[in-house]
Formats: sequence, structure tokens, C-alpha cells
Amino acid sequence: MSKRSVRPRAIREDVHFGCMIVECVVDKAEVLRYLGYRGQELDSVLSDRIDAIIKQCETELTPKGVYEIFPLEPDEDSPQEIPRIKLVGTNLEFEGKSIAKHLAGAHSAAVLATTLGAKSEQRLRQLSASDPLTAMIYDASCSSLVESSAKAMQAEICQQAEMQGLTINRRYSPGYGDFPLETQPALLRVLNAEKRIGLTSTDSSLLLPSKSVTAVIGLFEASDDPSQNEPNSPYKEKQ
Repeated sequence: MSKRSVRPRAIREDVHFGCMIVECVVDKAEVLRYLGYRGQELDSVLSDRIDAIIKQCETELTPKGVYEIFPLEPDEDSPQEIPRIKLVGTNLEFEGKSIAKHLAGAHSAAVLATTLGAKSEQRLRQLSASDPLTAMIYDASCSSLVESSAKAMQAEICQQAEMQGLTINRRYSPGYGDFPLETQPALLRVLNAEKRIGLTSTDSSLLLPSKSVTAVIGLFEASDDPSQNEPNSPYKEKQ
């Protein structure tokens, strides 16, 4: 395998802001799921309207993202019932049994953040005031688009890991299990996310803009025996 770092076509760098521009698309099937469709027949007029709004969303919004990879070490002083994991070189610690289990055996972790930016919030407010149905479809399209961005970034991390002979597991976000949502502000600071992609959090640790995703991915030594990696559910994005 070549060791040369090659970014997927979905990713390009914004050197000025030190972030990634993520070129991805909305998944219509996912939009329909967000809208509550479960296989029932879709009126052609409404289907065309959804297609047009999806296209509008893709045209107007540009997902941006950042990620960094940090070595890990356990906090030996943490109580057994509330394990903590240190990100070496930072003041950030991950707390909780669920994130400890997710990163069990990992020697490093990728911390990522991606957002559709302030324009997504502005457009949703405008549409909510003028056209509630369009706003609902646009909101679902935004949710799909930011998820596509997170998947593209995960694929990028997977590619970089493979070039180092490593494997990865799935994304795990603050708020899952007992991984505190209150981790968000410190996570964003470690990534310098406000300056790089305009992503902050509220006093209640919700992401702002709301159409944003943060996540942690474990990096593991690859094994010749794939079954040895199964407990950590390594994830490789389908291309």
C-alpha cells in the first residue's frame, strides 16, 4: 500500500482557515426517513418539490470540518466507576464507561467536528417564517447533508489510518451513553473549532450552528486476524 497521503475527492483543504471543505450530497432516502416516510407511496409533485429543496440545500451550503488525532493514556487517578481517558498534549479528558469501552485498546483517537455553518441557521429561520413545509424539508436535507459530511470525514480518517497500518472504529459523540454532553466546549477548544469552522456551543453544551456533528473515533493496531478487531467494531466507510 502506498504511503503517500491522498485525500478523497470529497475533501479539499481551506488553507486560510485551516479546515476542510467537504464536498458531499444529501441522501434523499435519509431525508424521507427524517420526514417520517416509511415506504408509503410518495406523490410525484411532492417528490419533485423535495428534489428541488435538496438541490437548494446542496447549492447554498458548504460543509466544513476539522479533525485532529491525539495519543491516549488512562487517568490512573480516576475512580473505577467513572473512568477517564487523557488526550496527550491537551487538557481534555473523556469521562464515562461508554467512551472508555469505545476506546478500549486504542492507542490514539481522532476528534472531529463538522458544520453547515451559520447560513444554515439563517435559511431555516427565514423559511420557518415564510414557508413551514419548505422549512421542514430543508431542515431534513440539512440533517442529511451534515451526516454525509461526517461520513466523508470518517472515510478520510480511515484512509489516513490505513496508510499507517491502523484500523478505526465507528464515531461516538458526546451525549451517547454516559459520555457527558458537557464535553462539547472542551472538545471544540482542542480543535480551535470556533476560529477554523465557526462552531461553538451554547451554555447547555448544544452545538451552534445546530446542523453540526462532533465525534470521537478510536485508532487501533491492525491485526492479520480481522476477528480480533470485532469487539471494537472497526468501521470502514463504503466508497
